[in-house]
Order: sequence, then structure tokens, then C-alpha cells
Amino acid sequence: MTAELVRGQNHTLPQTRLEIRVSAGSPVVAGATLGDENGTVRGVEWIAHPGAHRLPGLEVSRQAAAGHRLAVDLEALPDEVHRVTVLLALPTGAGGPTRFGATAAPFVAVTGLDGTEIATFTLTGLDAESAVSALELYRRQGAWKVRAVGQGYAAGLAEMLADQGLAGAAELAASIQEAVARSLARSVAPPPPRTPEGDRVRHASGPSDAHPPTAPQPQPTAHPPTVHQPTAPQSATHPPTAPQPQPTAHPSTAPQPAAPAHPPTGTGPGTQTAPAAPTAAGPINYAHPRRQHAAPPPPPPAAPSAEPGQAPQPVAGDATGWSMDERLYNQIWGMFEDLARSAAAYRSAVDFAESRMGQELDRSLSDPRNRIGGTGDRAREEARAKRDELIARAREVLDRDLAQLAAEAAVVEPALPAAYAGWDNPVWHAHRIPMELPMALRIGDLHLPERTDLRIPLLVRLPLERGIWVDSGRTASEAAALMDTDRLRRLAMETAVLHAARLLAVYPPGEFSVHVIDPAGSAAGSLAPLVDAGVLAGPPAAGPGGVASVLAHLTRRVDLVQMAVRAGAADALPPDLDTGEQLLVVNDFPHGFDDRAVTQLRYLADEGPSVGVHLLMVADREDASAYGPVLDPLWRSLLRITPVADNHLADPWVGHAWTYEPPATPPGSRVLEQVLAAVTAARRAAGR
Repeated sequence: MTAELVRGQNHTLPQTRLEIRVSAGSPVVAGATLGDENGTVRGVEWIAHPGAHRLPGLEVSRQAAAGHRLAVDLEALPDEVHRVTVLLALPTGAGGPTRFGATAAPFVAVTGLDGTEIATFTLTGLDAESAVSALELYRRQGAWKVRAVGQGYAAGLAEMLADQGLAGAAELAASIQEAVARSLARSVAPPPPRTPEGDRVRHASGPSDAHPPTAPQPQPTAHPPTVHQPTAPQSATHPPTAPQPQPTAHPSTAPQPAAPAHPPTGTGPGTQTAPAAPTAAGPINYAHPRRQHAAPPPPPPAAPSAEPGQAPQPVAGDATGWSMDERLYNQIWGMFEDLARSAAAYRSAVDFAESRMGQELDRSLSDPRNRIGGTGDRAREEARAKRDELIARAREVLDRDLAQLAAEAAVVEPALPAAYAGWDNPVWHAHRIPMELPMALRIGDLHLPERTDLRIPLLVRLPLERGIWVDSGRTASEAAALMDTDRLRRLAMETAVLHAARLLAVYPPGEFSVHVIDPAGSAAGSLAPLVDAGVLAGPPAAGPGGVASVLAHLTRRVDLVQMAVRAGAADALPPDLDTGEQLLVVNDFPHGFDDRAVTQLRYLADEGPSVGVHLLMVADREDASAYGPVLDPLWRSLLRITPVADNHLADPWVGHAWTYEPPATPPGSRVLEQVLAAVTAARRAAGR
């Protein structure tokens, strides 16, 4: 049971190897300090921050991001350490908010290695503070506990570090903010290699001046093309899930990758190694202890180059894996990583070029003699020319990588199985309902502004480990704000129908049921394909009575299955209980929901996924504002997507905001009806 802490409350920690997950409304800097028995930080070597991200038993993120995962091994801490304090600070000079009162309240969760939440804390009540001590892990009588702190500092990092007894707090705070501001934290660490060749992007020549470092596997939050909850690999987002400074951002010297700040778990693709025993000075290994098996077969050899010296031609399934589906899954993930790191390196090079030009101009014009005549003009022209040259070199490398990725995408997309394919893929026209569950499901596409036509499939692992929220609010994005409210709500429900149909199409016959709550009957048109095909578990529930009936039915199922699992008596379940996976589609929440129904919905969102009950909500958060913070845990537990393109998916590893493109069927196509007809026929043949 998760403990939802308030300021000053503590909770006993049942284990010593933990993750601390941070979610904020805007990018924040996350760090941690070690304190002795008096809570004093003895020196800078007792602080983990973006410039020194790893201490014995402690690893933090190496950049400012909206989501963080901090790895903690309390047993690996030095004996003189009695307290670990988690710090959050707003980056300076980044153009974002300068006080926590201007952004959403940060949320911090202490979890186990499997993602199970132990304690959570929402830092409410902040206003002018720009830095805050979020929570602390402390040792008391041989046992470790967590305490919600929430102590804010209007003067920022310097005041916070000084309050913990650190000498030279102002200098250290300035160096941390400088590292973040100069984007030194964009250099990220490599994941365990999936292929013997290592780097996936095949270049026509050797390493270039502005070649980016290898990026880690995404974790969800973001996520990354694969979204997990808990995200995998854990990361995230990922990444996927969000996501690491190097001492240089100069495009002429590529940063050398360091060890991962968040070692991946065994739940993600390509993570096949057994966990290593932790050491006092080594990184924490998050490999799942039950994922110990032999490595998968290596990928097939790449096609030979058309000409000597050229990059090899891309091949679909060019990744490790036991099956073609797993190879394609890992390959899509690798494409996401390559696009993320290439764009990050280009942006870092541009930032460096602009910064270098400013420094050269400052040095040149600091001499009054250069401010008159043509000397100053020549200095400006030379500085701009150097900047343009550096940016051009970085763009050349980026274009080369993007061209290679575009060629790979052109090969991979036609080879995708139905579960990974877009609705415009011809594979759907010959689709047969499978007898085995696929690894993952496509719920849209991701792209970056550097090349908007290069789309990476956004995949979620199956069975679903968290619910999905289709945001129907007009304030959700700029595109939504320009759209009529009724049309936006209709698009949101149509998006939910496409997701439900895809889930029905990839599950074996009779192993997946869909329930719908439509309190006012406003989604009748959007639900028509599901209703006409007869694939719903029952008619869409309307009115308060229908809402209560469906919620009571699913709540009872969750309770019974949980009790059977805990008692080890699965054969004692009632014979009329459907043990297959269940999906509840909710339209226009919270209309038609009373307080009891809201509580049941929260229960299903929290407890349902572990026993096969999943939630797909179509809602505008503003409509539920009357409930205040009561529903905050509900929204946080769901993966938010939009019915229109929006760049809301944050990448916590390299600082990208990925644009999400929702799924859509081709205009005039009847592929949805064909797929649902195949579902009905398969159920009939299986006697379901």
C-alpha cells in the first residue's frame, strides 16, 4: 500500500535498494546530499549533482528535466552517512519559470526496483522558492525511513546548500547552474550493447567533429518509443522512463559517454544479463533477478553496401531478439535512441557556437580601441563566420544521420506486424487474429522538429501496465486551442475507439473484453463501429445507474482476483468470472460520476492493471477541477495522449520535447470495420 505523505510525515522503508522518481511541471535540476548524524554535509564530495552524478550508493540525473529517476542503494552508502536529502532546483537562465509557484507542484515517489510505490509526496504550497529540499531518507536505530520535507528556499541552491552546512555553497551552486545552462548535461550514457557492432547509425566515414554520444534506452515518461509503467528499461519514458554532463560541448571533440545514470532493468528489450552484486563504489545494477537467461540470437548480417565506403543498406529486423517481432521492437527502440542523440548533439553544437560567438565578441569589444572604426565590424563578421561554420558542420552530420534513419524507417515500416503497424499499413487488410499476445502495441508516432517526416512508432508493452488518458481539453495544446470543443471531444473519442479496436485485434479470441461508460450517450457516433461489430462486453453504460453497475462489476473482479492470487487459490474463483483482460473506456469524465464512482475509478486505475483491468479515459482535466487535488493521483497514473498533434511528451535524458501524432485511419478507408469483422469472426470460430 502506497503511503501518501504530507509535509513532516515519515514512513519506514521496507528495502534499501530504491528509486526516487521526480515529476515536475517544467524542467528542474535534481540532486542529493549526504549528511552525517547531525545532518551536516561535510564537503562537495558528499553531493550528487549534474556535474558529479555518481556517489557510492547514489546516482542522479545529469541534466535538467521534467522527470527524473534517482537510484539509491542505502547499504552501499559510507558508514558515516545517516541522511540522504533529495534536492530540486529550477535552472537559471533557461527561459523557464523562476519560482515553483509559477509551475505545477512537483511530485516525488520512492519506489522499489520493480516500480512499486512505497511513499509519495506532492510539494504543494510553494511560491517564491526556486529550490526545495523535497524529502530525506534517514537512518534511525538501524532502520531507514523516508520523511517528506518540502522546505523551500527563495534564494535558490546556494541558500539550500548553505543551510546544510556546506562551505562554498555559492560557488558550487553557480557551477551546477552553469553546467545546466551551457547544456553540458546533454551528453548521455550508452545502454548495454544490443549488437556486437555497438553503434547502430552506420556512417559513410569515421567519427565526425560533431558526432553525438550514444543515448541511453528510453524510459517512460515520456517516453521514448516504448512506454512502460514501470518503464523499461529503467529506465521512461523508457523513457521511457526521462530520462549527465561532460566537460565539453565543443563540436570538435565529441564527449565520451559515461556509465549510465540509470542502469536498465530487466523488463525492457535487450536487457538479458543477470544482475551483478552491488559494490560500495560501483553503480547499482537494476537488472531483474528473474530475467536470467541466455542472450538472444544476434541480428542477421546487414546487407552489403552499394559501393565501398558507403553505409550498409538498412535491413528490417536488424537487432537482437528471439523472434522477428522482438527484433523489430528492439530496432524501433534503437531508431528512437539514434534520433534522440543526433538531435541532441546538433542542438548542443548550435548552443556552443552561439556561446562562443558571444564570448569572442565580448573579448574583442572589451577594448575601447576596437569600438570605433572598422575593427569592431571585422570582429563581429569573423565571430559570425566561425559560428556559421560550426553550425554548418554540425548540420552536415545531422543530415547524414537523419538520411540514414529515414532509409531505415522506409525499410522497417512495411515489415512491421499489425500490432506495430500504422492503420495505413497493408498488413491490416490480411490480418488474422493471433493466438499469442504480441510484445507491444503501437499507440501513435513521435517526431522532432529537425525532421518532422521522420516518424518513430510509439509502442507500449503488453499487457498494459498503466492506463491511457486521451485529453479532450482545449487547453491541452496549441492545436487543440484552435479547435472547436465539440469536434475535439469527438476526435478524442474516435482516438480511444481506434486504441480499443487495435487491442481487440491483437489479443487471442475471447481473451480481451471492452466495457464502455458513456453517461450522456454523447459518443454514440464514435462508438458505432464497436457497437455494430458486436465486440463490446455489453451496451455502452449510460446514466448514473449504468456507471455504478459497470464500476461495481469491474471492482468486484479486481477484488476477487487479488484475493485469489494472494491466497494461492485461483481455482476458487466463481465460474462466471471472466478472467480475461478487461478494458474500461470512459467518456466525458466526471459527468455521471458521484463521489463513490470516482473512488472506484481511482481504485481501478491503481489496482486494476496488476490483475488485468485497464482504463482508457477520454476526459478534460478542467472538467474535473471541482475535485481539486483528490484526482491528481489518477491523472498521474495514466499515460496522457492527445487527439491532435502535440509536443507534450518530454524526454528526460536529452531534454527533447517529442511531438506525438495520434493514430488515424486513411480517409475513406474501411480498415477499422474490416479489423472488427475479423475479431467477430475469430470469436465465433472459437465459440466465444
